Amino acid sequence: MNERKEPLRLFLVAGEHSGDQIGGKLIPALRRLAEREIEFSGVGGEAMAAQGCASLFPLSDVAVMGPLAILAQLRTIVKRVYQSVDAAVEMKPDALVIIDSPEFTHPIARRVRRRLPAIPVINYVSPTVWNWRPGRARKMRGYIDHVLAILPFEPAAHERLGGPDCSYAGHPLIERLEWIESLDPAELAASLGVTTEHPVVAVLPGSRSNEVKRVMDAYGDALRRVMETSGPLNVIIPVVPSVEELIREGIAKWPVIPHLITGEEKKFQAFRLADAALATSGTVTLELALAGTPMVVAYRTEPIVAMFRWVAKAHSIVLPNLILEENVFPEFFQEACSAENLSDALLALLDRDGAQRKRQIDASRALASRMKLASGSPSDHAAKVILSLIRQ
Repeated sequence: MNERKEPLRLFLVAGEHSGDQIGGKLIPALRRLAEREIEFSGVGGEAMAAQGCASLFPLSDVAVMGPLAILAQLRTIVKRVYQSVDAAVEMKPDALVIIDSPEFTHPIARRVRRRLPAIPVINYVSPTVWNWRPGRARKMRGYIDHVLAILPFEPAAHERLGGPDCSYAGHPLIERLEWIESLDPAELAASLGVTTEHPVVAVLPGSRSNEVKRVMDAYGDALRRVMETSGPLNVIIPVVPSVEELIREGIAKWPVIPHLITGEEKKFQAFRLADAALATSGTVTLELALAGTPMVVAYRTEPIVAMFRWVAKAHSIVLPNLILEENVFPEFFQEACSAENLSDALLALLDRDGAQRKRQIDASRALASRMKLASGSPSDHAAKVILSLIRQ
């Protein structure tokens, strides 16, 4: 008679909501591919909790962005780091998996490595060592055994910089490519009363309050300049609840009344319906590119952060540009984020026979091809690597 194997024990740490979403998909993949039961513990949000990994504390305690926000929350973050380390050591897991948020998760990984040196430590979502503080890559070798990258150029970057072993697991968005392509934008157009008589522009001011506050006036002025040149526009803004009120306040001064929509399906329908997009830099630029939407990208940040942009190593702040290794999608950072610059770039994309528009559409197809996996999902790839490291 075969004896029943002891359950595996995994300690997972996500430091913000996008990491929680990744963890929420990883857990069922691990359960599906493991040869025995798995017990999960750690830090996460609702997605991980729904899969049986209850968080030690609310994710909001540590899910902060930007140096000033981190400084304001520093005492709580430090307390939660040590609480997480103690819980991991008490569990004695078969592996520690940290997910993104390096300012929070890497201090945990370093301390767990010192106290439990034999367990594998896996970093899911690489820090941006290819752009900022490249020396981190070599230091990570002391406490990270493997990096699961979500951008296809990152394994080569870690090899070049002397970082840990790194493999491309696939970006979570590529799991949704077929779904995105299946959406019918005509449904959204009919519900909003939008026709093809006037161009459709999707505007994405951001999902964080500081992002939205910094760009709303510039975006409104850019649309005004476009309308003065080309006539009326249909404007659609996908919103999330956390910034909806700020967006409503901002559009009160705009020259056009946008359609505000909510939900993932409507958001991607809007991308497929739009002739072009005006977007704040972030993951949404990758969503737009995979939906085939030409875009103009802008970003304004805290002045203290902007001072350090000259030491950045990457040629772009736009994810599709980084993956394609060329600046196809125009970007306007800080003082360059002006109504004049944004409107000129947007007008070039609204020319349906224009060279800039065609170049972006061709680049979007190339991007999707470069990001696809030969088979399986990103979560499955990540789970296979984690289980292999445990067996080794």
